[in-house]
Amino acid sequence: MTGRLPGVLRRWRGACQSTSGRRRRPRACYDFRVCAERPGLLPTGAGYTMLVEAGLSALREADTVVVPGRHPPDAPVSPDVVEALRGAHRRGARIVAICTGALVLAQAGLLDGRRATTHWRSAARFAAAFPQLHVDPDVLFVDHGDVATSAGTGAGIDLCLHLVRSDHGAAYAAGIARRMVLPPHREGSQLQYAAQPAPTRADESLAPLLEWVTSRLDTRLTLDHLAERAGLSSRTLARRFTEQLGTSPGQWLLTQRLDAARILLEQTDLPMEAIATRVGLASAVNLRRRFRTHLGTTPGAYRRTFSET
Repeated sequence: MTGRLPGVLRRWRGACQSTSGRRRRPRACYDFRVCAERPGLLPTGAGYTMLVEAGLSALREADTVVVPGRHPPDAPVSPDVVEALRGAHRRGARIVAICTGALVLAQAGLLDGRRATTHWRSAARFAAAFPQLHVDPDVLFVDHGDVATSAGTGAGIDLCLHLVRSDHGAAYAAGIARRMVLPPHREGSQLQYAAQPAPTRADESLAPLLEWVTSRLDTRLTLDHLAERAGLSSRTLARRFTEQLGTSPGQWLLTQRLDAARILLEQTDLPMEAIATRVGLASAVNLRRRFRTHLGTTPGAYRRTFSET
């Protein structure tokens, strides 16, 4: 966006819906509104003009405020925008920045003393301009609960799906991702970009292996098993995971197993031991331990929150 950067308002009413496709069961919807400091025709850097009808007063009732990327990223933010963001945050709204929108949050003081990220091309100037916060230039997004930042546009979609997943469960977020033809969900700690500068050749893609693995989560899958299936050495496979997915095979596999467990908790009344077996986590004890470590809750509490049965 250029010049008069609009704030993007999302008012949340208990559940979400993608912009296309039919919902599987009745739910309330997210309400979306776009607002700007000065409503009216707003030029954008994409070559078109937006008609923005709402002003900053819309932030007074927002549950989540999304600030998009802007150009130039380090342009001063007006005092009215700063105060509107601070007021929404004080009131309890969740403040989310996409890409270089993180610099807006920083100018508002909402990231002081915190870890944050932005697009890797702006990370150095971000860190230099705001030494009071820790800029992580490698990750896809950072979520503190009340404030969240993401890298580029694609990582912004990852962050939004993460927020939907946190609010309404893994199955619902997975449905949105499928309708949008997006890859399986990426954790915020994954790398922003591949280490290998050359494009991946078709015969180097991990997609066939990933599909094979996700259909066999109930089996024992070691790095050696995956490497044998891919016809690679373990070291080469680990390198390709880092290059293409920004994570290790073991961490990626654990994420898939936890996601599968979350969906079973949401959509079935299976006992914990059965769920753990189905997703390859061996036992209910291990399932509970992994849940608490990686999701900060227990399987039982998760089921009570998101159960569809």
